[in-house]
Amino acid sequence: MERWDVVVEVLDGPLAGMGEQVFRGPVVRIGASPGPGGFQLSGYRGLDARHATITAYEGGTAAIAPLGTNQVRMAPHANVEWKEIDPMGGPEYLSEGCAVHLGPVGRGATLEFVECRKLGVWTGGDLSSEATGVSTTGAGGAAGFGAPPAAFDVRKSKRIRSSSVPPWFIGCMVMMTAVFVAVPLAAVFISSIDIEKLGPVEEGEAFYEFADISKDQINPKLLEGMKQPFNDFVMNPNIEVGGARRLADPENWDQEFYDYVAASVQTHLKSWSVFKRLDVVREDYATVLDMMREAGLPDVFAGIPYLESRYDGTRQSHACAKGYWQFMPEVAWRIDRDAGFGFKVKDCKFKDADVTWSPNRPSPVPGVMKNAVYIDKNDVPLKHKCRIKSCRIDQRSDLDKSTAAAAYSLGEAWEDRDIKRSGAAVQITIASHNAGYDDSRFGPAKRSNLRPAYLRWKKGKDEEQWAWFYGQNITTPTPHEHSWMGSFMPPETQHYPYTIVAEHFLAACYYGQNYGDEYKVFKDYKQYTRGDGYCKQLNIPTADEVKKHRKSK
Repeated sequence: MERWDVVVEVLDGPLAGMGEQVFRGPVVRIGASPGPGGFQLSGYRGLDARHATITAYEGGTAAIAPLGTNQVRMAPHANVEWKEIDPMGGPEYLSEGCAVHLGPVGRGATLEFVECRKLGVWTGGDLSSEATGVSTTGAGGAAGFGAPPAAFDVRKSKRIRSSSVPPWFIGCMVMMTAVFVAVPLAAVFISSIDIEKLGPVEEGEAFYEFADISKDQINPKLLEGMKQPFNDFVMNPNIEVGGARRLADPENWDQEFYDYVAASVQTHLKSWSVFKRLDVVREDYATVLDMMREAGLPDVFAGIPYLESRYDGTRQSHACAKGYWQFMPEVAWRIDRDAGFGFKVKDCKFKDADVTWSPNRPSPVPGVMKNAVYIDKNDVPLKHKCRIKSCRIDQRSDLDKSTAAAAYSLGEAWEDRDIKRSGAAVQITIASHNAGYDDSRFGPAKRSNLRPAYLRWKKGKDEEQWAWFYGQNITTPTPHEHSWMGSFMPPETQHYPYTIVAEHFLAACYYGQNYGDEYKVFKDYKQYTRGDGYCKQLNIPTADEVKKHRKSK
């Protein structure tokens, strides 16, 4: 087979001025971290790791395709108002000299497609195009990239408003459409590709710490369907608390955050253990949800105890955090002091010494795993353990008292003026439960606290960028990295909010479908299980199916 390389040129940002860039075909992946052989667009905001692909075909034809719900726009030249051009809905043909904008308007990168350049003979075997997900067998039956697949939806002229393109372009596109539709093609239409069945398919785990969107192909049906709950549970509360009306437009959403939520939903959705645990803890979940609403806090905060403890009030971490909400002893002492209601941790016994200890400061000491008296600092790195065996009084295991304490603590971040105005109050407040809100009120500032971290990050950024704080700071592949990798948040915190949001999306479906009539607090969630509600496409199991599955194990 002839090998056709792809030639592009970056028109703006850090890589502008480098001239033509040549990449080996037939498939070129483009993004922030596209992998070997791909076009890495370093230094550009709003781009996914693998944002799009360009596929070259025999004869020099090429097409570009967004991956997942990533935004890609195309125009005959770069002198257009990109906000007037709709994002592509699927693969579309490229013509020489046309411009492509990757990412949301105001972010991302603009490229010019120069040409497909023939170079020697390509001897690779039968490959599959990441852009289409179908075999690349040509019309004549030979393996390779002999012909573009019929799946390609040639760009419709109606997608580009006439105010931004010359009349000749619309006419040319109409003619191109007629030509391509008339050509007999052997490939399968994208619409006929089998979409992976959603719903629980394995025993799995009750909780997954992170989602890897650079490797996992998110179901496109799921990506689209997540818009409804993301708007209702995340963006509407952000708008209501901060007044950022621009966030009513999905183009202004934090796209990285959105993609991670969808990937996490997909991961959790496959596991029977998730739904079995949700069924077991429904009474407690309903209690917390009701208390969050009474406190004027978003529903999605009820997902925090699921991540922290799986709603197990007896759980204690290696760092001595305990209870439903996994409060540290010092944080409980501070809330008891400041909130005006009892929330006590007193007279704790250590496992290895006959002593009694009670917290007496408002936050843990800096470097808690090395410096706190209640940590067993053994000689094995990363194997330090909690020394506390039990406490005479420990209300962290009391659901009502600990939830009231959580509402107080979360409310500090939620009501912060700068956080409210950010347009990202939901995700920042959730993150603050993991890394702290602002300990500078009590002593030395902590780098990990969310208020100072957000204020450092936003310097020099326009207001419309503030809502992207969280997604722009997810830089580590897992929460267990030793380096922050340029983020303003610790690795664990980076993967914390999106996991909680994803879990609550599924909880709303399961409880609305199975307990919407039994629990008043779940009644509102029934709307998502009917008609066009997002839960309909997820294949959420019934309570009877969950109970039956539990008995069979």
